[in-house]
Amino acid sequence: MPSRARVLSSKTLYNGRLLQVKLDRIIEPGNIQAEREVVAHRGSVVILPFLPNGRVLLVRQFRYPAGQPLWELVAGSMEAGESVVRAAHRELLEETGYRATSMKAIFSFYPSPGFLTERMHLVEARGLTLSKAHPENDERIETREFSISQVKKLLLAKKLKDGKTLVGLLWRLFAGDAKG
Repeated sequence: MPSRARVLSSKTLYNGRLLQVKLDRIIEPGNIQAEREVVAHRGSVVILPFLPNGRVLLVRQFRYPAGQPLWELVAGSMEAGESVVRAAHRELLEETGYRATSMKAIFSFYPSPGFLTERMHLVEARGLTLSKAHPENDERIETREFSISQVKKLLLAKKLKDGKTLVGLLWRLFAGDAKG
C-alpha cells in the first residue's frame, strides 16, 4: 500500500500572513478518493526553558480564539528557511528576554494532523541569562518561573489548557521520571 496521497486538484481558498487554506481533491492510500480542507503552516518551535535554579519558565498571554489568557511554553512560528534552533533562540528572546547557551531539539509533533500541516518542534533551552524582551506589537506577555512540583499541581488541577504546553511539560515529567 502506498504511504502517500495523490493530489488530483488543489485550490487555495485563503492566503494569509501565517497560513494558507486549501481545498484538495485526493486519492489516499487504499484508493480512497476524498476532498480535504487543509490549513498549511510552515511550522513552529515550542521552547522548554530551564532556568539555572531548575525551574521552568512559562509565559501568559491572552489568546483570542480561546477567549482567555493561558499559561504556555514559549513558542512561535518559524520564518521561511529558518532552522529550528535559530527560531527557538529568536522566540525565547522576543517573548521572555532570555538568551540560552544551549538549545537541544527534542522531537517534532503534529498538533492537529486531521487538517493542519503545522509541525511543532520541541526544544529544550538551558543556560539562560536575562537580557531584554522584544515582543511583537500585538503581544502582551507575562513571564513566571515554576518549580516542577508547581507544574505538576497545575497539571493535576487542569489549569494548563494549551496543547503544545501539555505535550512539552508532560514529556519533561515523563523523561525526568524515566531518568531516575
